[in-house]
Amino acid sequence: MSNLAHKIQRQHEERRQQLPKTKTLVKKRSKITFGEKMLGCMFIGLVTFGSFNIVTNHVEIYHINSEIQSLEGSMEAQLKKNRELELRVAEESSYEVILEKAKKLGLTLNENNVKNVGN
Repeated sequence: MSNLAHKIQRQHEERRQQLPKTKTLVKKRSKITFGEKMLGCMFIGLVTFGSFNIVTNHVEIYHINSEIQSLEGSMEAQLKKNRELELRVAEESSYEVILEKAKKLGLTLNENNVKNVGN
């Protein structure tokens, strides 16, 4: 049996030697293909663009809100001035103030020419 084992082993070695030993060049492929690289670049570009838009929109919103607040403040100041002027008009349009101003200007009250107007 040992002779048979040596014979089989020699046959295997002869077969290995008989096979032509040609060197084949194996191309190394990159792990990431060109298309995947392009998709990655596009994704990064979209994320950057989206981030830029979000920041820009928040800055615009901040400026608009500050402008709204300043306009509301000026509106409140104008409403306060209007209320003060309305009170002053109400005070100046009273009968006593009008009569006093008329006397200062030299006008007299003629009670025969006074007519009452109904409501």
